[in-house]
Amino acid sequence: MSYLIDTKEGASYLVMGNEAIVRGALEAGVNVASGYPGTPSSEIIESLSTVAKERNLYVEWSVNEKVALEVAAAASFAQLRALCVMKQNGVNVASDFLLHLVGSGTRGGFVLVTCDDPGALSSVNEGESRYFARLMEIPLLEPGTFQEAKEMTKWAFELSEELRQIVVVRSVTRMSHASGNITYGKLSDVKRTAEFKFNGFVLDQDEGIVISAPVAWKHQQQQEKVKKAREIFEESPFNTYEGPKKPELLLITSSACYLYSKEAINVLGVEDRVGLLKLGTTWPLPPKLMIKHLSQADKVMVVEEVLPFLEENVKILAAERAGEIGIKTFYGKNDGTIPMTGELNPDLVIAALSTVLGIAYTPVPAEYDQTAQSSVASGAPAREQVFCPGCPHRASFFSIHNALEMDGREGFVCGDIGCYTMAIGSTGFHSLKTLHSMGSGTGVASGFGKLGQFGMNQPILAVCGDSTFYHAVIPALINAVHNKSDITLIVLDNSGTAMTGFQPHPGLDHNVLGEEVPSVDIARICEAIGARVEIRDPFDLEGTRETLNELIEDASGVKVLIMRKACALSPQRKNKKDYDVHVDETICVGEECGCGRLCTRIFGCPGLIWNEAQHKAEIDEVICVGCGVCADICPQGAIKREEVA
Repeated sequence: MSYLIDTKEGASYLVMGNEAIVRGALEAGVNVASGYPGTPSSEIIESLSTVAKERNLYVEWSVNEKVALEVAAAASFAQLRALCVMKQNGVNVASDFLLHLVGSGTRGGFVLVTCDDPGALSSVNEGESRYFARLMEIPLLEPGTFQEAKEMTKWAFELSEELRQIVVVRSVTRMSHASGNITYGKLSDVKRTAEFKFNGFVLDQDEGIVISAPVAWKHQQQQEKVKKAREIFEESPFNTYEGPKKPELLLITSSACYLYSKEAINVLGVEDRVGLLKLGTTWPLPPKLMIKHLSQADKVMVVEEVLPFLEENVKILAAERAGEIGIKTFYGKNDGTIPMTGELNPDLVIAALSTVLGIAYTPVPAEYDQTAQSSVASGAPAREQVFCPGCPHRASFFSIHNALEMDGREGFVCGDIGCYTMAIGSTGFHSLKTLHSMGSGTGVASGFGKLGQFGMNQPILAVCGDSTFYHAVIPALINAVHNKSDITLIVLDNSGTAMTGFQPHPGLDHNVLGEEVPSVDIARICEAIGARVEIRDPFDLEGTRETLNELIEDASGVKVLIMRKACALSPQRKNKKDYDVHVDETICVGEECGCGRLCTRIFGCPGLIWNEAQHKAEIDEVICVGCGVCADICPQGAIKREEVA
């Protein structure tokens, strides 16, 4: 039995923040959970899938975040409790349906968990999801500890049912992926039956039809729910205060920043000078609670990640109630006391507090810091982001680069989000020239492909992964075909959502529950849309390059090349070698070859290393996965491969 469904109340476990959210959902009696893989949120759906059978849950990885929200909404409309999970970028994708959903309202408890990524540790941006709560006029909760992550998730379902509205729980990377001890409560034993009622009066939210019209009445009802949430938040146990009754400085914070702030106050020893107001209900703000604490201090500092969302809302409330609380001096992101971008940490909060309170504090002597950095730097080899050993993307981009060079017309590649994003650098031979959201490479290429009438004759390529293809590329591909855009789309099909942990997608024959399901073939979709389709093994370098050049020269419209090879770390290939690879030292002439060390300096597979003493290439047998591609790139034929029996 999984520790996530231990039935012993009071049991204590060390869990990841995402697992604390899972336990909270289980204690709330969640019935349906959906999402789309995205770090740092992915473990929530993965963990729920492991206990789905024991807890009679339906769990799915949806094709994208908008569909995931729609799937979960159906469960709520049928009076079940539903959870939808995504990262910050996913809220953008889901926002179209979300805008309508908040107008129609919900029935069964419905919680949207969004896991933001301050500092963009595993993202191409550090976008803020909190502003969607204010934009959509829905309640926003932010846990400040791991125990709160569990308790708040559980409470969010109850709040949702009380308000008949979706509730947002926002986590961040350091909450989702750090670990802490939590104490278990009781697992729900409530049995719910799904039933969608629709024969009531049109404005009856529980039994009428589910629509967001009439807009005027529904919007007024929506704002009444916000007003009710504000009243409930006044008494929320997730809002806490620590410190003197009349602090010299009031520090207002939320989420993981609560832990940073608490540590900073402790390190500086200013518990008697600084009051710490930790908010778990960050929108709408509870005005009575805020006025009570704002009235006690003349100086206020707001600590949060990433944008000044909380700071702005506190200032608005303070301005509206200035007659009651007086004029305040605010410190935070807008005045530069707290950085406007990136993750925070205790040192940054200590520096901010020291400045505001006039305390001389140096966390680490400058000389020690400089010595430590130089010592570490001198001992560590220079490293840059690279594709894994045996990654099919390296072979794919090697062929793409060579095909464009051979074509000679300054062709370029439009890209988007995935492992292959790294192709903007040397590991992908600097192939990508545009990079935006999922699927946008094909959409942007579609636009470029219509610029021939303005003199553009450069070949236009787009790349996407197989999971991204289902997520967001299909509409862009339809657009390109319909408008006769002259582009070549390359689908890097490595058999899973590799970047976030090989979650299944519609191209595979199994789902997150391990059940056998129909696979939806990419090639047949593209053919049905009207594109010319070719399929190649990217490890066949010459055949792939020849096919690419032929497709690039074909000006008949949209062409699709599917490069199909499972990821080296996937279940299909992991710990399985196709070849034993070695370098024949009698043939390798090293730097005298004239190839510019093509194998180790240009192709750059980590499994290929340069022996400085021998001045020859070598195979790192520890990390080589035996793909054998390097044997095809050596002009001297010094790299040998033998099939594994």
